[in-house]
Amino acid sequence: MLKIQKYAAIDIGSNAVRLLISNVIEEEGKPVLFKKNSLVRVPIRLGSDVFLTQKISPENIQRITDTMLAFKLLMKSHKIVKYKACATSAMREAINGQEVVNLVFKNSKIRIDIIEGEEEAAVIAATDLHKYIDNAKTYLYVDVGGGSTEFTVIHKGNTVVSKSFKIGTVRLLNDIVEKKTWDELETWIRYQASLFDKIEVIGSGGNINKIFKISRKAMGKPLTYFYLTSYFNILKSYSYEERITVLDLNEDRADVIIPAMRIYLSSMKWSGAKYIYVPKIGLVDGIIKSIYYDTVSSSTQ
Repeated sequence: MLKIQKYAAIDIGSNAVRLLISNVIEEEGKPVLFKKNSLVRVPIRLGSDVFLTQKISPENIQRITDTMLAFKLLMKSHKIVKYKACATSAMREAINGQEVVNLVFKNSKIRIDIIEGEEEAAVIAATDLHKYIDNAKTYLYVDVGGGSTEFTVIHKGNTVVSKSFKIGTVRLLNDIVEKKTWDELETWIRYQASLFDKIEVIGSGGNINKIFKISRKAMGKPLTYFYLTSYFNILKSYSYEERITVLDLNEDRADVIIPAMRIYLSSMKWSGAKYIYVPKIGLVDGIIKSIYYDTVSSSTQ
């Protein structure tokens, strides 16, 4: 007997807002399958407001409320059974964040949970990583966002520790990450890496996904530190405008991709990793799985 239900996950990040719709497929005697059905991304950069002014601007408040209403209608069309909407770094730091959450609920009836960095890291770690990792190895999972980056150490298939740092692409673009924060991250990564003989990096986030696509590597094959460094230097040799016109990057990707690569490369350098794996999963994937296993609260349509 085959049972298919649709779940939805909304990620309100610092650089963009995403809606993932997934099919959850249950068949007697077999493991449950989580299959992506649709992914919608809207480039609303809340971090540019919040990290500089501590508030979400009226323009972006309107864009968020409009987007959430559109997501509500999409979920209705897809006949979503359960959903969860999570807001991360920018919303939790905005002094009017709760006001925006309330306004969204009033207009669309979508409930948004503002989650802390450690909870974000835990939800990300709940993704279907077992499909992509070797349980005999140790990994540093690095999920780069606009406002923060979540790090998780995975040893023999189990999560050892997760930590969130306020180092993200939008913060770096605006030059508001203190050296002290970088030093704390380096110390943390070097210490975690020292506990194991060898460590490799898993990267998630839109920027590393784009780099992996450009590399034309086969799914499951890692990128090398050498390749990432070489491509980083190529990107830096082009202007922002040239990255759009010559390298064919979207305008909201052409600027943040460089600070994102800085985070990935630093993580590899400090952990001693020679390879980075790119399974193309992230917070929305973790939300879907967490809804199904009832490890987080969820809402119905």
